[in-house]
Amino acid sequence: MSAPRLILASASLTRRRMLEAAGLSFTAIASDVDEESVKRAARAEGARAAETAFLLAEMKAQKVAARNPRALVVGADQILVCENIWFDKPGNLQGARTQLKALRGRVHDLETAVVCYRGGARQWFHVSRPRLTMRGFSDAFLETYLAAERDEILGNVGAYRLEGRGAQLFEQIEGDFFSVLGLPLLPLLSYLRHARVLGG
Repeated sequence: MSAPRLILASASLTRRRMLEAAGLSFTAIASDVDEESVKRAARAEGARAAETAFLLAEMKAQKVAARNPRALVVGADQILVCENIWFDKPGNLQGARTQLKALRGRVHDLETAVVCYRGGARQWFHVSRPRLTMRGFSDAFLETYLAAERDEILGNVGAYRLEGRGAQLFEQIEGDFFSVLGLPLLPLLSYLRHARVLGG
């Protein structure tokens, strides 16, 4: 059986939904890269968040491409940075509460990278940096928000879904909407047309 033409090296439901909504035919395969150990090592070596997001995206694409050499594999990663602190996905609602209190009233960046691999070679990459300003919402609003979103936000860095109720957390957003969601979709689609994976 021939390998699928396009593979998303991710378990992210949000990224899958973006590609599906854009009309792409693909297979999603989790890369099983140990993201936490990679981040710890990168920070210990003084790497910037953007460099680390790119490294993780590349490692994901490279690992899946090694098992599917005829496919074009898309890897992506995102790191939230606020005042030089890196944030991860919250493990539970208490973690989400703590993160949102830390981000409340502050500006943060979302270092977002996407990499395409075919066989053993990187074909293309793109890194973007949306900047978001979270408003100074009340504790009462935060509790209402957490009660409404619950487990939906636990898989999202920063504990919010901008495509959902999380939009109410912000007063300003600079940059690409799709990159906020975790994938620079428009540059990726442009590359896929160039690579003749998409028509048009």
